[in-house]
Amino acid sequence: MAELRPKNVAMFVHPDGERRAEFQRECGELFERLYLCADTGEAAPELVRRRIDLLVLDVWQLEREVDLAGVGELLRSRAGAPTLLLCPFTGSAWIPELMAYGPLQYLITPACASELQQCVRQALHQIDHAPGPELLQFQLQAKEKELRELLAIQRGLQRVLADADDPDRVAEQVCLALCAFPGVRHSALFQIKARGDLQLLAQESRNHLDLRRLLQRDDRLFQSPLRDVFPPLLAAAGGALVLLDAPEKSGHPELAVSLYDRDVQMVLGVPLGGGEAGAIQGALGLMFDRRMPFSREQFNCFASLAQLIGFGLAMGELKRRNDELRGQLDNANTTDALTGTANRRQGEYWLGREIGRARRYGVPLALLSVGVDRFAELGERHGAGAALALKTLAAAAQATLRGSDELVRMGEDSFLIIAPHTTAIDAVRIGEKVRAAVMAADFAGCERVSISVGVAELGGEESAEGLLRRLGAALCLAQRGGGNCIEQALALV
Repeated sequence: MAELRPKNVAMFVHPDGERRAEFQRECGELFERLYLCADTGEAAPELVRRRIDLLVLDVWQLEREVDLAGVGELLRSRAGAPTLLLCPFTGSAWIPELMAYGPLQYLITPACASELQQCVRQALHQIDHAPGPELLQFQLQAKEKELRELLAIQRGLQRVLADADDPDRVAEQVCLALCAFPGVRHSALFQIKARGDLQLLAQESRNHLDLRRLLQRDDRLFQSPLRDVFPPLLAAAGGALVLLDAPEKSGHPELAVSLYDRDVQMVLGVPLGGGEAGAIQGALGLMFDRRMPFSREQFNCFASLAQLIGFGLAMGELKRRNDELRGQLDNANTTDALTGTANRRQGEYWLGREIGRARRYGVPLALLSVGVDRFAELGERHGAGAALALKTLAAAAQATLRGSDELVRMGEDSFLIIAPHTTAIDAVRIGEKVRAAVMAADFAGCERVSISVGVAELGGEESAEGLLRRLGAALCLAQRGGGNCIEQALALV
């Protein structure tokens, strides 16, 4: 670069007098004249009254929510004239927001004096050397290439997020797609789970960096010792973009060494939106092997990608909840709430299915009807204890059955056992095991309970209704005989 003649006029804006004096000491000799202003109100009329070649805005210690509009209007008044923004890495959300007001260059702080001087020289060099036609053409082609790359990454993510059936696989594929961005050596997705815990959802590494080891955990990351210095964690906690363009600027030497060891020169954290009522769902983390200035289009791309990913995660979470609710609904429609066994509706479906299989394959099918002896008297004496007795009875019976057998609650005090591939003789043996298990069970809050069992085997052309009638008759016969016994139904003639 040619030797710079100090002929340009600059203005530095910051409310802290010591900060203004520090900039004067470090960069004052680079200008013919340097105006120092305490705030935007003081700077605005001076920009109108005087020729200011370079405006330097330092937003350290300013509040975005309070000062953004004022700083933005100051930038807008420049009408494209060179502006340099000095921005702390923890507040780097200023950069894309101010880019909406006009073009600017930026420097992430804290920065050493030599880096600040170099950045100022580059800004002044652009003033003195307007780009020629060939350079403008090259810049235009580079911008078109950048936009094509961004569009390709966005389309790739849209294809990945279209498949929301497996959220874990989607997160992995998202990280893989993000590694297509120029310079990205590591990508990661972080999601805020229940109770506000932040979890590492997925990562893709091209430099053998493992975030679990770096962060010393993969869940409850808001409790990580790097919570206040690692950009993705800051982005998830604060809901704003965080850019660390040199690891040492984090002020955490161990983190800086770990990142440089894996060839990480820059880290970007972008919050994931798309949650309920605009809530932040987590963060996107990108690590780069080089320092690069981002354009407004690139910042917008990061924001839209994060929004897209956030909506994808939200849709995946919504699908998971819907599946859970559907499962609960299905369970409520097919399960008896008291005993946990299948209910009558499900039992009738199973019975029809097993009758069809028995006829199709020519195999036997047996049913067992289990009734509690003198249940009405039990209820009068023990009230709610009788209901608990049914639950204990069902558990004792289920424990004796084979994996292919199904236990169904058919009425207030009766159960049905569907026993595929079972003859009447074998069903009697099953019934005896169930009766003995019930007799041996411990019925808390209730005296010992006994059962009667009816057994019937499906006839050749018999319907489900006919089979259940014969089974009911066998159960009635067992209970009339004093209970605590098994009766086999009469065979069809």
